[in-house]
Amino acid sequence: MPVQFPTDSYVSQAEVGKRSEHMSINWQSFRLTIELALIVSAILLVIGLPLAYWIAFSRRRWKFLVEAIVALPIVLPPTVLGFYVLVALGSRSPLGRWWQSLTGHTLAFTFNGLVIGSILYSLPFAVQPFTAAFSSVDRKLLAASATLGASPLRTFFRVVIPLSVPGLVTGVVLAFAHTMGEFGVVLMIGGNIPGVTRTVSIDIYDLVQASNYAAANATALLLLVFCFVVLTAVYGLNRRTPKLWTLGPVK
Repeated sequence: MPVQFPTDSYVSQAEVGKRSEHMSINWQSFRLTIELALIVSAILLVIGLPLAYWIAFSRRRWKFLVEAIVALPIVLPPTVLGFYVLVALGSRSPLGRWWQSLTGHTLAFTFNGLVIGSILYSLPFAVQPFTAAFSSVDRKLLAASATLGASPLRTFFRVVIPLSVPGLVTGVVLAFAHTMGEFGVVLMIGGNIPGVTRTVSIDIYDLVQASNYAAANATALLLLVFCFVVLTAVYGLNRRTPKLWTLGPVK
C-alpha cells in the first residue's frame, strides 16, 4: 500500500450524533475550511496569473494540451484525482519520501496535503477566468505599450492587469467558493481528523450518516448562504460598478 491510514482519521458516528442542538454547527470545521480556501485562493492567484497569461498569449501549437490538463479537474471524478494525489503524497512516492525526510511525516492526512490537493482541484476555476480576462485585452494596447518602450513585465502590470481585474477577482472568488465545498478530494487525501483535515463538507456527511439531520441542515444552510453571498457580491459589483476594480490610470 502506498499510504497508511492513521487510526484517528475517521470520527465515529456516535461521536457526531452527540452534538447538541444549540451547538449544532461545528465552527472548528468551518474555520478550517475558510483557512484552507483562503490559502488555496492566494496560491492560485500567484501560480494562475503566469499560467493564464501564457495560455492567453502563447502561439504554441500544443497549447491545447496545457488547456486540457488545466481543465481536467472539472470533468474528472474527485475521488480519482484524490486517489492519485494521495498516492503521490504517500511514503512510497519520491515527493512523499522527500517530505518525510524533512518533517518526519508524509503529506497524506495533513492540512498541507489538503492544500496541495485543493490547488489541483480548483486550478481551472481560477485559471480559466484569468485566461478569459487576459484574452479580452485589446492587442493594440499591448503593441502601443511596446512601441513606447515598456518591457513585457511592465506592460503586464500596467496594462494587462488593470484591464483584467474583474476577471481576476472572479477567478479568485470562484476558487475560494469551490474550495469551500470540496468533498471527495479532501476526504481521499486528508481523511477525517478533527481540527486538522475535517472540513465543512465532511462534517455534513458525518452528520447525515449519524442521522443528525438538524445539525446537518444548519451546517449546510450556513455554507450555502455563505457561498451565495460571496458570489452574489462579486458578480453584482462586476456588473454594476466595473470602475470599482480600476487600479488607476495606465501610464
